[in-house]
Amino acid sequence: MNCFDIMGPVMVGPSSSHTAGAVRIGRVARALAGQQPVRAVIRLHGSFAKTYRGHGTDRAILAGLLGFNPDDERIRISPRLCREAGLDYTLQQVALPGAHPNTAIIELECSDGRQTIVQGASTGGGRILIESINGLNVSFRGEYHTLVISHRDAPGVISRVTRQLAERHINIATMKVFRSFRGGTAVMIIETDEQIDPAVCDNIKHLTGVSQAIWIEPVMF
Repeated sequence: MNCFDIMGPVMVGPSSSHTAGAVRIGRVARALAGQQPVRAVIRLHGSFAKTYRGHGTDRAILAGLLGFNPDDERIRISPRLCREAGLDYTLQQVALPGAHPNTAIIELECSDGRQTIVQGASTGGGRILIESINGLNVSFRGEYHTLVISHRDAPGVISRVTRQLAERHINIATMKVFRSFRGGTAVMIIETDEQIDPAVCDNIKHLTGVSQAIWIEPVMF
């Protein structure tokens, strides 16, 4: 046990799970969308759905979609700020058999029509687990600098990506690959010890077999 386990994250309350964790889920969803969304459908499951009003889970997710951190005082007025930013949102309750009780599904649409669907759970103490992106099961927590790379499941794609990082002396902390089926779409999750330069993402985007590369900045506790 460390001090964080006892004291919890630096945050606007009242709940590390229902507020701080919810902000972080929203931030990751925004990052995966690639730009500020203009429409959002937020579906809350389990404890999130039952207690979101008292714990401000809805305001917290909206704050994350605006790019705020868990300790930002503007979380309390995020619905108004969303309206001012042109973000139209809908809140729904949903039952997800077998899902963590603090789960949210966030469907985003950007001004160019591109849609992104993210499912994430707040697992306690402000920590989160992103469980799916656009229907493909994944697993990462957003505690490292994280590259999320959509690509074709084909020989050579992984080596081309990791070569880009090696040439820039970026150390890989963890790496996982998730695929829909053999030869189909896949998502590569690479967590690194160093910050990722935007130019690296741009280079990776143009590699053969890669369709998208997004860098997610970690939110410190």
